[in-house]
Amino acid sequence: MIGSGGREHALIWALKQTSRRPVELFCAPGNDGIAEIAQCIAISATDVAALADFAQRQQIDLTMVGPEAALAAGVVDEFERRRLRIVGPTQNAARLETSKAFSKDFMQRHRIPTARYRVTSSVDAALAHLKSGEFGDERSPVVVKADGLAAGKGVVVALNRGEAQEAVRSIAALGSAAQTILLEETLFGREASVLLFSDGEAFRLMPAARDHKRIGEGDTGPNTGGMGAVTDASVIDDQTLKRIVIEIVEPTLRGARNEGIPFRGILFIGLMLTAEGPKVLEYNVRFGDPETQAILVRLQSDLSEIFEAMADRRLGEIDVRWSQASSACVVLAARGYPASAETGTVIEGLKEASQRQDVVVFHAATKHGAHGEWVTSGGRVLGVTATGRTLESALARCYEAVGTINWEGMQYRRDIGQTSAHTATVR
Repeated sequence: MIGSGGREHALIWALKQTSRRPVELFCAPGNDGIAEIAQCIAISATDVAALADFAQRQQIDLTMVGPEAALAAGVVDEFERRRLRIVGPTQNAARLETSKAFSKDFMQRHRIPTARYRVTSSVDAALAHLKSGEFGDERSPVVVKADGLAAGKGVVVALNRGEAQEAVRSIAALGSAAQTILLEETLFGREASVLLFSDGEAFRLMPAARDHKRIGEGDTGPNTGGMGAVTDASVIDDQTLKRIVIEIVEPTLRGARNEGIPFRGILFIGLMLTAEGPKVLEYNVRFGDPETQAILVRLQSDLSEIFEAMADRRLGEIDVRWSQASSACVVLAARGYPASAETGTVIEGLKEASQRQDVVVFHAATKHGAHGEWVTSGGRVLGVTATGRTLESALARCYEAVGTINWEGMQYRRDIGQTSAHTATVR
């Protein structure tokens, strides 16, 4: 497993929980929470050559990629060049996430419903398009995006033209990721996410999820990596899901094949369910975080078998089963997040929370202190995850477990799972 956060902890946990045979697990670089169930290796997720060397030396049967940075660095290409089995898209296919301009143009070429947009090559060009009225008047909201990966700082949902102009200038300051700037119309509706396994031909859907990006309750404050997520039958109804498959999933996979970049890996489709129908906000080319935590606690099939079927191009031969439960994940973050998080603070109550029925606590940014205690080591620290017969019961279990955990400055949202109409907030 390549990666080091809560997503990778959830994947390692699911591999342990669902495997029908003994499995030896390594994680590079991992974290202290992951180290309790897998052997962590001190190799950076973007050190492609070192990762491939390790897989060759240890005769690793299969590698799974967690973070987008590793995919952007071409880890799949290098593994495939060495004939090492790996699950994930190539560097070219990963452009569906790593280049927003490529992604939007791809959607346009394949008639996949998405927001109107304009790709610009300079700050002046972006500002000129804002003044042109193409995206409404001075009071109209508009989305401003950096083309490349920008560690969660490359998207601003501006409420008016003045905010949009400020966003253009601030995003341009991000450097190489923002040499190209995108402007988009703002979509209104309810957000949802559809994730799927794909081997380039066949695909298998995961339970639909809904996450909460903004730091504050009521969807206020700056965007984060994600403050919580839920899965439940109410997220997307059956009729809408069928429409998403026909209008978005199948054209996306078909378009990738036709362009010579068959998508093999995890495809994450961020959606806005608008009055006109579902529209794509963005693609991610890997598991989301914290969606992964909420999704995988419902998995009943052997995850290692799913990954092997993807790697061997035989996903169409297997069934992927999910429990009928609902699930929820509440992220606990350090004081100062998302701007600048405090670290090194002692965490209390972690053992008690982990022992609760139908609750799993995933470690995203923790480490052992000098005396063996758990301390914070980053912004999003823990993902408290629970299942229940209903979403309400899953959330109740989550928040009861959250109530046993404490550290100075701990922050979390108390309204995870509550729905509201809102504008696009993009990963």
